[in-house]
Amino acid sequence: MENYCPAPDARANEAPADETRAKRREKLYSLLSELGSAAVAFSGGVDSTFLLWAAKKTLGDRVIAVTARSCSFPQRELDAARDFCAKEGIRHFICDSEELDIEGFSENPVNRCYLCKNELFTKIWAVARENGIEAVVEGSNTDDEGDYRPGLQAVCEQGVRSPLREAGLGKEDIRALSKAAGLPTWNKQSFACLSSRFVYGETITEQKLGMVDRAEQLLLDLGFTQVRVRVHGDIARIEIDPREFSGILTDENRARISSRFKEIGFSYTALDLLGYRTGSMNETLDLLEYRAGS
Repeated sequence: MENYCPAPDARANEAPADETRAKRREKLYSLLSELGSAAVAFSGGVDSTFLLWAAKKTLGDRVIAVTARSCSFPQRELDAARDFCAKEGIRHFICDSEELDIEGFSENPVNRCYLCKNELFTKIWAVARENGIEAVVEGSNTDDEGDYRPGLQAVCEQGVRSPLREAGLGKEDIRALSKAAGLPTWNKQSFACLSSRFVYGETITEQKLGMVDRAEQLLLDLGFTQVRVRVHGDIARIEIDPREFSGILTDENRARISSRFKEIGFSYTALDLLGYRTGSMNETLDLLEYRAGS
């Protein structure tokens, strides 16, 4: 199996013009067509849904979707993935990939994502080979290159392709192209597995994952559009879009959220004043390295 690690695609700071975006979309189609057939690692999120749609458009019946089922993947996301594949007529395989069974994962080391992705892609490759599929692809994009992403190491080592990154597509491109294609996920909140909610070194358990899932579901039910509940011991740190701060700070919502979070199992609830941002747990990496060296 040949490892494929594409170099970062040079991008302008501004959003690309429609013409540039269209050229990147055509490059994506070309890359997918060259694969011959593909198994898409499909979570049902914005990126993997667009990638799967493009693969179906390009490869037809020579594409399959593979979704991993685990306690860190909410049932609502699994149901959405199933519904999309059924609607689009795409063969959909669900494999059990329980991260908590991976040695060392539950201790939540800084390479947690690598451990998970390495196992996941091993299982997706097995499904692909059983079905005569030549390639495995995943949905990382160019915006994923600027943060600490140990899972991308597993992508390289496993010979998994990243067509969105290779085509130079970023999150803004993918949302715009998804909207143009009529995909329901074009404005869906960004999602990462629930294990990403824990500060490094905090033990991850099925019970704690369930607490995060219930807490985030409450916020979604209250109408907040982009949410994270980060876990720091018995403290729940809420990240939401700063434009929605006024909604969470009403007397009714403050009382309801505080009360419900205590029922779920959190002693304290805090609102992060910086709001939602991807990879906020990685902001502690420099401190962890300092402590390790002291």
